[in-house]
Amino acid sequence: MSKNRQMALVGVAVLHVILGYAIVSGFAISMVKKIVEPLEAVNVKEEAPPPDEPPPPPPKEIEIPPYVPPPEVTVQQDAAPVITTQTTVARPNPPVVAPPAPPAPPAAVGPTTPATARGRGNVISEDDYPSASRAAEEEGVVRVSYVVEADGRVQTCEITQSSGFRRLDEQTCSIIKRRFRFNPAVKDGTPVAERKTQPVRWQLTN
Repeated sequence: MSKNRQMALVGVAVLHVILGYAIVSGFAISMVKKIVEPLEAVNVKEEAPPPDEPPPPPPKEIEIPPYVPPPEVTVQQDAAPVITTQTTVARPNPPVVAPPAPPAPPAAVGPTTPATARGRGNVISEDDYPSASRAAEEEGVVRVSYVVEADGRVQTCEITQSSGFRRLDEQTCSIIKRRFRFNPAVKDGTPVAERKTQPVRWQLTN
């Protein structure tokens, strides 16, 4: 048993002992007489309930007047005046046809000849070898395309096929522009520019 339960049992036993003693001594009888004394009745007036609130008045009905359409009004409109405009179309004057011009006289047609070499300088030989290319024993064929101007000189030179060595390619175009001279091409009696293409072989014999 726990301590609380033991104390409760002890308290109950003590209470039984006290009640037994009171009954024996007559204490309980005096207490019962006081309880049995007549009780005074007291009338308690109940408060009257509040009066009921009067019901609200019914809503007034609003009379809606019947819809009366407005009378149709017809307005007479005057017809718009017709405006007549007279347009005068000017007739174009007949075109003036100029008489055909007389045919131009035929241009003088002279011989057409290609550019030809002038002098003996239009040759590249082994003597023109760059010293570095000779020492390296560089050989090959360079194909060039150049333009012979109307004065017989070469102003433009392009490599169309390389020899495989940059020094030989550059030396070829440098000699052609510096040294080559031509009798220019002639067309209809007038000197004209002409493009030429030729291969140049670089070869060492010594």
